[in-house]
Amino acid sequence: MARRDGQEFDCATWLHKAREMPKEEFKREVEKDLTGKETEPWEIVYFKFYKSQIPVIEQAIETAALMLGTDKSRGYCLEMICADFLAGASLDNSDPELLLQSIARFAKFLSIEQKQAFVAQFSQKEVVTGSEEIIL
Repeated sequence: MARRDGQEFDCATWLHKAREMPKEEFKREVEKDLTGKETEPWEIVYFKFYKSQIPVIEQAIETAALMLGTDKSRGYCLEMICADFLAGASLDNSDPELLLQSIARFAKFLSIEQKQAFVAQFSQKEVVTGSEEIIL
């Protein structure tokens, strides 16, 4: 930041932040200033897998990475696998909020045109006839 801002760099403010903030929060603040993007707090989670489970898990993460883009982290790929699972599971448990959250997460991967086409499918007025139920 000092190189980027040169004479405009506010050293006193950043030194104060470094002293007062917890280390991880300060790192997020620096990253936000450098990239312009807010980052989420994170945590490392450990799992014990049997050797027989690893090929399935690796293949699922690799497949998700191909679908989502290889620049996505393995953690993000795992989150999308879980979101897909929960979306399917919520159909049985009829939890519409969970389904809505899953759809919203997946919608981020659509282009603007695809999002508009998706919304257009539900915004068209359809006539309900007989015992047929149609979501508008």
